[in-house]
Amino acid sequence: MAMLMRSVRAQADRAVPGIDDMASYLAAQVSDTSHREVVGPLLDGQGASGVVVRGGTVIASWGDPKREEMAYSATKSVLSLVAGIAFDTGKLRLDEPVSLSVNLPQFAGPHGRAITWRHLLDQTSQWEGELWGKPTQVDAQSTREGTESAGGPPGEGWAYNDVRVNLTALALTVLLGRALPDVLRDHVMTAIGASDGWSWHGYENSVAEIEGARVPVVSGGAHWGGGLWISALDLARLGQLCLRGGVWGVRQVISRDWIEELWTPCRVKPNYGLSWWLNHDRTVWPKAPETGRCARGNGGSHLLWVDPARDLVISSRWGAGVEQLLVEVSEAVEPCIN
Repeated sequence: MAMLMRSVRAQADRAVPGIDDMASYLAAQVSDTSHREVVGPLLDGQGASGVVVRGGTVIASWGDPKREEMAYSATKSVLSLVAGIAFDTGKLRLDEPVSLSVNLPQFAGPHGRAITWRHLLDQTSQWEGELWGKPTQVDAQSTREGTESAGGPPGEGWAYNDVRVNLTALALTVLLGRALPDVLRDHVMTAIGASDGWSWHGYENSVAEIEGARVPVVSGGAHWGGGLWISALDLARLGQLCLRGGVWGVRQVISRDWIEELWTPCRVKPNYGLSWWLNHDRTVWPKAPETGRCARGNGGSHLLWVDPARDLVISSRWGAGVEQLLVEVSEAVEPCIN
């Protein structure tokens, strides 16, 4: 326990600098050469915070773990949980073309009709177009480690592209006929005892027309603002839900089948599942255990780490050097004996 406490105290002192002015911070982070305008709301950061959960009990914390912060791309993994709600109700079939259940122009034409829900969720759709004023090709992060090929078929190339993730959010909104924060609240957040302080935002122009009503569409990250705003404690609750195979208490909130799909490696990007990062080959966090998987945003400054081998969840917000935290906490917590 002494090692664990030293580790979390050190993490509390490794706050990411400059986050108290989120507009300036985000402008410095985005490397797009055009279409850089922020079109969603921003929330200034207030320092490092987090929790360590073992066996469903918080055993360590730092900062204010009840304080909401922007989740950046950790939002993507939460979006995949909403997709699980559609999966469990039979509205979404992973390997079925999206066009069979959603009528949107983005899924018309030969390429669009070939895109499945799996392609959207594991970022292999290779869709090209513009959504909410942001073209796919301007997202600079797509080219950093992607394997996509221009004009290539869905499923044959991977790229981390926020425009395509926003298309996933739009498709799910139309499929479910409701704003995704309402779906998440009704089916998941209330069931796991989350606070009422979290919120999920889109852009000023991200709205879908559904049966004559204007329904807001959220973003899958904070690339141009918006995304999920959530506390370390509530994020840890989501991690605990996944760790338990979708069970909370005696209730099956998300099916175990869906949790297993989240953590199934993508064929063309084996360290990525359905919007979750997988560390089984230690390419995500080389020094951390291969038994972990995670939601991460802003290079890891927002991290939800789930390690079933240790019955362990770590939620870290606005903390630098997070791999050191993972290593030290994992050394302090012995693997479970089955």
